[in-house]
Amino acid sequence: MLQVYLVRHGETEWNVAHCIQGQSDSPLTEVGIRQAKLVAERVKSIGITHIISSDLGRTQKTAEIIAQACHCNIILEPRLRELNMGILEGRAISSLSDEEERWRRNLVNSSPGARIPDGESMGEITERMFTTLEKCRSLPAGSIPLLVSHGIWLGALLNRILVVPTYAERRLRLRNCSISKVAFQETPWLANGWVVETAGDISHLVEPALDEQQI
Repeated sequence: MLQVYLVRHGETEWNVAHCIQGQSDSPLTEVGIRQAKLVAERVKSIGITHIISSDLGRTQKTAEIIAQACHCNIILEPRLRELNMGILEGRAISSLSDEEERWRRNLVNSSPGARIPDGESMGEITERMFTTLEKCRSLPAGSIPLLVSHGIWLGALLNRILVVPTYAERRLRLRNCSISKVAFQETPWLANGWVVETAGDISHLVEPALDEQQI
């Protein structure tokens, strides 16, 4: 049975400032670096064989710290990038107008066709995220891959596996450097073969971690 570990990047400066990141970038804070080191310590004995990371800076840095402990190379995969938040990227949430806040909330909370101007919809991120997960099935037998991605991306992926619309209101907490695990198994009663084994595990962290819903 193929098991895939999913890690959200460490805390960033924009996470702390409550700014919208999307596919723009912000460096990890010192807390974020410590979080990544704790993930590395947690997973280094699992036998991770492949580390596949979004090519954005915050995920790359998180992946580098984990890869050093696991003695793995990093494969950069643009399809693991966060949802494109269009013209709102880089903006503090507190600075949004009422209309802009409606765009943001409609995008991630139950409006299937919603998008921010110049951004992408949850349907579009769904296609690239699930394609990336399915690609793990072509790895050599016995592989244990670890994917490093982003809060909205990971939430949408877990919703897809749970057969929940990806644009549905978030019911899973996926804090910075949380670990989730999904598995693929050939069974006739599963629509896509994937199951969620754990979601949003932060038992390895020693400091409070921010959730995507908090920003």
